[in-house]
Amino acid sequence: MKIDSDGWCDEAYIRISPHFNERPQNEKISLIVIHNISLPRGKFGTGYVDALFQNTLDCEADPSFSDLEGLHVSSHFFIDRKGQLFQYVSCLDRAWHAGVSRFAGREGCNDFSIGIELEGTDDIVYTDEQYQMLALLTDTLADTYPITDITGHANIAPQRKTDPGASFDWIKFERLCKTGKLISYPFV
Repeated sequence: MKIDSDGWCDEAYIRISPHFNERPQNEKISLIVIHNISLPRGKFGTGYVDALFQNTLDCEADPSFSDLEGLHVSSHFFIDRKGQLFQYVSCLDRAWHAGVSRFAGREGCNDFSIGIELEGTDDIVYTDEQYQMLALLTDTLADTYPITDITGHANIAPQRKTDPGASFDWIKFERLCKTGKLISYPFV
């Protein structure tokens, strides 16, 4: 796996999101943030996450989508339950995944992070295929950019977020990737 000079992964299905902008000038990519998402919650393989990130979600398709109307959100990467990798935003650009956030005294984590969404919920176990792809992607990103930390969304927005949740096995993930030592403990 490689990330090219334009910030795109050669093993990802490319699905361009309109929800991104430029990172601040001279900002270094130093953080990986792990998230979870499923639409509707706990339903997998629906295609709704893809539609959300591409701004094509029909918010009338499910009653739980009503609060997503007008939401502009994206992630750099999405790993489905089968371990398939999708990329929505170049790593060189700022995806809109972290929202109001803070890490190590720095505000606005979107400025200096790469967001990786796992198809899942806080309370449903992730698949081995997801862990394998996440470890491979994490190592590739750390080989490409000056990554100094890996954390969960809950750690950068603890008042608002809980993902990737109690179902995410940080020890398993740490053992699978050579950059596991970059994981920022403790977790909320």
